[in-house]
Amino acid sequence: MTDLSAVKAALKSQRIETPSWAYGNSGTRFKVFRQEGVPRNPYEKLDDAAQVHAATGVAPIVSLHIPWDLTDDYAALSTYAKERGLTLGAINSNLFQDDDYKLGSVANADPAIRRKAVDHLLECVDIMDATGSHDLKLWFADGTNYPGQDDIVTRQDRFAEALAEVYARLGEDQRMLLEYKLFEPAFYTTDVPDWGTSYAHCLKLGEKAQVVVDTGHHAPGTNIEFIVAFLLREKKLGGFDFNSRFYADDDLMVGSADPFQLFRIMHEVAKNNGLAPETGVAFMLDQCHNIEAKIPAIIRSVMNVQEATAKALLVDLNALRAAQLAGDVLEANAVLMDAYNTDVRPLLAEVRTELGIDPDPMAAYRASGWASRIVSERVGGEQAGWGA
Repeated sequence: MTDLSAVKAALKSQRIETPSWAYGNSGTRFKVFRQEGVPRNPYEKLDDAAQVHAATGVAPIVSLHIPWDLTDDYAALSTYAKERGLTLGAINSNLFQDDDYKLGSVANADPAIRRKAVDHLLECVDIMDATGSHDLKLWFADGTNYPGQDDIVTRQDRFAEALAEVYARLGEDQRMLLEYKLFEPAFYTTDVPDWGTSYAHCLKLGEKAQVVVDTGHHAPGTNIEFIVAFLLREKKLGGFDFNSRFYADDDLMVGSADPFQLFRIMHEVAKNNGLAPETGVAFMLDQCHNIEAKIPAIIRSVMNVQEATAKALLVDLNALRAAQLAGDVLEANAVLMDAYNTDVRPLLAEVRTELGIDPDPMAAYRASGWASRIVSERVGGEQAGWGA
């Protein structure tokens, strides 16, 4: 039998990191759709993130993106976050929106461009120092579009050299989290196309380098929970970028396309001690809310992760192991399905009540009046977002 008190304790201590860019305008590859009340600066993004945390009780961390969240005083931004019950999380670099990076950033054949790219990453570490952030999260658009465009091995050499310089700059309590992506925008070769490439670089760099698993960055049919289990076993799972996709990297709300997959992933996390704070696994959202209201979508996404986690914690591990050892295939699968088919919403309502917040986060946000307030107050200025 599952100890419900332990399940509740784990759910109360869960921390889900929301991305600053999800509060800004975003869109497809062709068009960015503007919404009323969108933040105009990092401070207003934090105001919105505080609403998500107030409604859910488990989202006190906010990832920043540089240069989208540039500010003159990062210490002041960190103080502003703390005053709202938040902390600043991962610092995300941007090496994909500059004309110089058309043929790559840290893997570019031009040494001057490589120097510019590495200097940006070092700047991000400086920002980590100023904000108290522990994680530098890296994703690279580097790759090639045509056979013969560049030498594959040489590009890996350049890549490794750049990572090593940045790794050496990290402080004792700081990590480098290396993301991977199957394809796009490079369509022939991608310099970090899969978890194995990321893992190999992290293994060579040292214990402060770990892999980030973006749940949308895989070929259809990929067994993501196997990757998660393997990286946990090797102590190389640094964190997640949670989202959903139907075809490729759609960046839809986590749990919207395949909630059973999210449950399977969280089962491996829970079973292998990945929820324990000392493990250091960061549970981050990485989503764009193009047509839906942003704050409610982020609240719903946090709830989706909570529900998958609750179901994973309800798996009767003793019964599962007994069935596995007995070779009882159907019973082992049934144990998992029993947990997955459990309606955990009443349990989570109890957890929220015990945390002193509304048992219905969506209703709490609607009642707060924040949605209408930001529409009336955030008039003029330049809305945050990324161009297309």
